[in-house]
Amino acid sequence: MATFSWTKLDAGGLKIKSFLAERGVSHRMFSIIKSGGGPLLLDGRPVTTLAEIKEGQRVTVIMPPEESNDIVAVSDEPIEVLFEDENWLVVNKPAGVTSVPGKADREHTMVNRVKGYLTSTGAKDLVPHVVTRLDRFTSGVALLAKHRFAHGLLDKELKAHAVDKRYYAIVDGDLADDYGYIDAPIGRMDDDFIRREVRADGRASQTEYWVVKRFGNQTLVRVQLHTGRTHQIRVHFKYIGHPLVGDGIYGGPLDRGMDNQALHAYWLQWFDPFAQAERAYTAPVPQAMLDIMDGFVPPLN
Repeated sequence: MATFSWTKLDAGGLKIKSFLAERGVSHRMFSIIKSGGGPLLLDGRPVTTLAEIKEGQRVTVIMPPEESNDIVAVSDEPIEVLFEDENWLVVNKPAGVTSVPGKADREHTMVNRVKGYLTSTGAKDLVPHVVTRLDRFTSGVALLAKHRFAHGLLDKELKAHAVDKRYYAIVDGDLADDYGYIDAPIGRMDDDFIRREVRADGRASQTEYWVVKRFGNQTLVRVQLHTGRTHQIRVHFKYIGHPLVGDGIYGGPLDRGMDNQALHAYWLQWFDPFAQAERAYTAPVPQAMLDIMDGFVPPLN
């Protein structure tokens, strides 16, 4: 059994359900707690969510470990861990590794590798939950929850786009402006399961960017996502006439030395509802991207 506790620090009384909701516990998580969790405790005594918590009191949620799904294979291939505690795992995903198992790869994905890593450390929860998913050929920092309760607590942040994700991308050509904000809806191409495009009936999508360095025939940009659509950065830069270098799917040049799109998630920040504090982690830009920028190393802040 895993236990998760919070202490009420401010004055006044509050229903436990409201207190936990303020800390990110969603209606869905309350249902999971009610149906599959252990007792809910207030200062060590079993209570219901309708009980009142007062200043200085501590509420504890008890959750059983999730049963491992044998369909998800264990991989012994390496994964670079940037941060780990009992709730979160932050990794540096290499380009070419799929985030989650699927038809194309069921044994060597980031999730398979993380499951192998957790198994090797003797963890009881062996069901990694991907919070921030990266395209197969996009490298960089990725956040996983080590159990479903942690993943559930980030539901509100993800829906509110409060998880701050920043990328470096090398785009074709010389961008005219040092700053840009692309606000264009993205949807699936007709009769194409993989590719996306800007289209009137697509979902609202916003991408903000800043030019970091120009190289004549290509430009390094820092990108911040305000929505999380599939292939969003790649589609938006194609839309403005500057596809990513190495991105064959969206018309990017393939003769610059990149075997995949030049896109790297270098920064990730989120509010940790357990620590009640912001967390931020970075992943260094891969050598393949540095090589086509003549060794220029962009900052990670």
